[in-house]
Amino acid sequence: MRFNHACGAALCLVLSLWMAAGAAGAAVPGADLITAKKQAEAQGYIFLSNRDEIITRAKEEGKLRVRSSYDPDTFQQLRKAFIKQYPFIDLNVQRSEGVEGFQRYLLELQATKHSSWDVVEIATELYKEFLPYGKKVDIFAMAKQGVLKIPTEVIDPINRNIISLASTIHSVAYNKNLLAPEKVPNSWEDFLKPEFKGRKFMTEVRPQGFTPIAAARGEEWAVNYARKLKEQEPIWVRGTTRGLMAVMTGEQALYHMPYYHSCIREKRKDVSKAMECKIIEPVPIRIQEMTGIWEGSSYPHAALLWMEFQLSPTGQAIVETVEPKASPYIPGSEAARVTQGKQLWVNNWETFQNSAKWQQMVVEAFGFPQASLK
Repeated sequence: MRFNHACGAALCLVLSLWMAAGAAGAAVPGADLITAKKQAEAQGYIFLSNRDEIITRAKEEGKLRVRSSYDPDTFQQLRKAFIKQYPFIDLNVQRSEGVEGFQRYLLELQATKHSSWDVVEIATELYKEFLPYGKKVDIFAMAKQGVLKIPTEVIDPINRNIISLASTIHSVAYNKNLLAPEKVPNSWEDFLKPEFKGRKFMTEVRPQGFTPIAAARGEEWAVNYARKLKEQEPIWVRGTTRGLMAVMTGEQALYHMPYYHSCIREKRKDVSKAMECKIIEPVPIRIQEMTGIWEGSSYPHAALLWMEFQLSPTGQAIVETVEPKASPYIPGSEAARVTQGKQLWVNNWETFQNSAKWQQMVVEAFGFPQASLK
């Protein structure tokens, strides 16, 4: 599967869509809006047909509470820029604690039907479990009609109220002082070569990078690859940052499928200049940072403005300065640049619902390994 990046066509198209969305927001034919509103409400969704109404109601709400998995530097910069644009909203942003933190949050929702947060990011493994607790706002239809300036590609077209703030690319990290660049794998099958057997590389216990493989090549191919990878006796690691630090410090030479944005973020900090991040084809890429509004939110209009802002050129530019995980559907993003013209394995909205199942299948193929760098 490929994104069509030839001569920047995709980016130009997205830019045109952004411009069209802005124009549509100012003057969308009334009949289209009325029809979209009726269709949304017939399915039990809230549809707001006027952007000014959203802003007016957000002013009345005046607050917003957000959980974000972005790097603290990222969400603090986002918060500052958002408040500058919407000074009438008192925004409180706190960092999510990974899948474990979301599990605790979900248990709180199930037990008490109460949340301290309005906007939350949703762990891939628990996506379906969260859906009953998401506010039924038809973000997809509102974006399509230009009420919200959000590319429709980043919105769940089935559930219509969840957006993907970013896409994660899985790459290779290596220490060039320990492994010469010409010896670094050029394909995923290269990791199965004899010279990489016997604790020669790290791989993640939580196999999110295998979901694009399953989406593109089929789950049988992905599981077989996982079994073969296990036979290579890799070093199992839990947590991308931990693995990248091991590469940076020279504790380990090679890392299989870390997040590209995390690799770039840590590489920027590497004073030794030893760590490198390599993109190999097919490039595994998956939608990420799933975000929704809690059904009981007291500040849903402010929440819509926050979600839109994060996917605006301004918001995505901030993300890029700290960790290049912006959506490939945003003009000029690092994800768009590094995947341009490359063969991709993509786990998108069409296949995303299978992610938890595929990860479980791969973990079973791994044989339930325990993380260890020793």
